[in-house]
Amino acid sequence: MGKRRHERLFSFQPRLIDISPAPFDKLRGRRVSGLTHSIHPPLTRLSEEENLFFATVRRFAEEKIGPHVQQMDTDQQFAAGLVKELFDLGIMGIEVPEELGGAGGTFFDAALAIEAISTVDPAVAVLVDVHNTLVINALRRWASSEQQKNWLPKLATGTVGAYALSEAGSGSDAFALQTRAEAIADGFRLTGRKLWISNAREAGLFIVFATLDPAAGYRGITAFLVEVGTPGFTVGRKEDKLGIRASSTCELIFDGCELPRASLLGEPGKGYKIAIETLNEGRIGIGAQMLGLAEGAWGHAVRYAKERRQFGKPIADFQAVQFALAQMATEIEAAKLMVYNAARLKDAGQPYMQEAAMTKLFSSQVAERVASQCVEVFGGNGFVRDYPAEKYYRDAKVGKIYEGTSNMQLATIAKSVLGKQ
Repeated sequence: MGKRRHERLFSFQPRLIDISPAPFDKLRGRRVSGLTHSIHPPLTRLSEEENLFFATVRRFAEEKIGPHVQQMDTDQQFAAGLVKELFDLGIMGIEVPEELGGAGGTFFDAALAIEAISTVDPAVAVLVDVHNTLVINALRRWASSEQQKNWLPKLATGTVGAYALSEAGSGSDAFALQTRAEAIADGFRLTGRKLWISNAREAGLFIVFATLDPAAGYRGITAFLVEVGTPGFTVGRKEDKLGIRASSTCELIFDGCELPRASLLGEPGKGYKIAIETLNEGRIGIGAQMLGLAEGAWGHAVRYAKERRQFGKPIADFQAVQFALAQMATEIEAAKLMVYNAARLKDAGQPYMQEAAMTKLFSSQVAERVASQCVEVFGGNGFVRDYPAEKYYRDAKVGKIYEGTSNMQLATIAKSVLGKQ
């Protein structure tokens, strides 16, 4: 039996590909007209406009966010007026069309903004990320014309958005929802609870997923637009988190919350499709957040290594520290390639689900490793809150958890790559 099995394993005949040298002969020693025009620019090379945009957001983060990072982390809330400044900067409506009050930018622009802010404070970047990549993108794709005209201008100029999918018993099993939607005479009634909802304390609009038809399983899940202050809807307690503490993560309570029929987002039973497609985009946003976090931690590690002296010289002169910083920089560059590629694929209208999952998986791993190494470069100082290293380390951990755990990303990737064979 062993012999037959051995023979069967090696009986596969590969498909032969014609690699005749003829076409290459035509290229040898000559320039083919038009060939150079098909060469794409380096993936991480930004255009002049993209460079200016990134630099502007990064400078804003350093000047307007940087001085408040430690206090916001301690207080577990954003500094007064900061959210308004984010809107004034124009990064809360990046993909909203100009005619609706937004910047008319690209998804890649949104990723750049998230990256730039995350270098200074990943907690603030969560607000920008969820608002742009989840809420606004869901409305742009699924909302009716009337809903877009009503909400997109508000979301671009002053109303924060939140995305309410998770529940106590519905995490990785995102569609085991217990929140119920009941059709009533002139609309719907929501009953249930949501957990782990980012932006909950700041938000004016929530995209809420509830089961309209429990017998239909995931095909009964439906999305609704719920405005803060709606009777029967309450924002509950804020979670006391390990990291990204300034970002609010709260419970939502729906106790007979009645909504008009116009609150329906998309069609009844299409909530699962809205959630899946939107989260694919959101994973690229988390990848950008983790990339920026790693870049910020690395920058602090480099500066500290050049300033900190031991045995009569900066610790950056020691090969062990140099190699650690070099490894960190290499992994950051790899993460950047993945984030930028996934974001550009999305803008190009190309398939990107696999790349988005890979991006989130890898970038969160890189962020955790780089932040950990940053703590070690700082030594004892990296373990205390007087220095920035420990906050990056705490903030990095959530990258492997929210918007799909690392195991869920691996499951998505495995299904995709094996399905292609």
